[in-house]
Amino acid sequence: MKVLVAGATGGLGRSLVPQLVAAGHEVTGMIRSERGAAGVRAFGADVVLADGLDADAVMAAVDSARPEVVVHQMSALKGGIDFKHFDDSFALTNRLRTEGTDNLLAASQAAGVRRFVVQSYAGWNLQHGGSTTKTEADPMDPDPVPAQRKTMAGIKHLESVVTNASGIEGVALRYGSFYGPTGDIGKGGSMVEMIQKRKLPLIGDGTGVWSFIHYDDAADATVKAIESDATGIFQIADDDPAQAAVWLPEFARILGAKAPRHLPAWIARLAVGDVGVAAFTEIRGADNTLAKATFNWQPAYASWREGFRNGL
Repeated sequence: MKVLVAGATGGLGRSLVPQLVAAGHEVTGMIRSERGAAGVRAFGADVVLADGLDADAVMAAVDSARPEVVVHQMSALKGGIDFKHFDDSFALTNRLRTEGTDNLLAASQAAGVRRFVVQSYAGWNLQHGGSTTKTEADPMDPDPVPAQRKTMAGIKHLESVVTNASGIEGVALRYGSFYGPTGDIGKGGSMVEMIQKRKLPLIGDGTGVWSFIHYDDAADATVKAIESDATGIFQIADDDPAQAAVWLPEFARILGAKAPRHLPAWIARLAVGDVGVAAFTEIRGADNTLAKATFNWQPAYASWREGFRNGL
């Protein structure tokens, strides 16, 4: 199939494009500038240039590529995340999830694209409390903290417009927290460095549940979603959601670092706000049962324990 990947130079794009090429698909990467073109071409893909927020440029790019499937992997988080000012950190990504999605979807519909697959997220946005993991049928958190409300609105917009789009097969993939060689949770990444320097403490009781996924496993699931005819929302995560009190000390051991410090929630709130405290004490993991059954998919790193040892 002819597949257009918007955001081909991003963390997931760099795993997805070569996997699509290896699977025999004709791939075009949509990127913002010529600076990243050589890397995309080295994977065996063609390149079109367009900023996802430029509707005319996106329309021209999709029209020139004439793909059967369009994949939206555009994001902008290279500056890291400020938990106290979460929405500010995600401001450009939120525009790509709203304006960028609308531009790419309109261009895809105009070009007669059959299938539209987008990157969503499964983590803090899932409903807090209750079961340790949530399925796609469970509601999102109905009352996000103020610092996350704009980002939640962006995620809801993306999932709604894509899964309700007319004349096109819409798929939203909610990925768990990414890790791998090019990520913050990767060799030389910011989170790895923080753990090694004991700058990432365990907050409160550490009962917040995290779901992880290696970039390569996320790409494998995405290829299968592209090749499928199933539509809707699917959660892409490994088989081992874990409380922060479990994964953070274990990650430190894997890295050969000292055990993380412990901070009471009330003290930590001064530094990382309600968002950071909730990440360690309240959030819930993602159940991946539906994606595994629908796409006949199994992550190669079934647990972050193996992935953190061998996949960073």
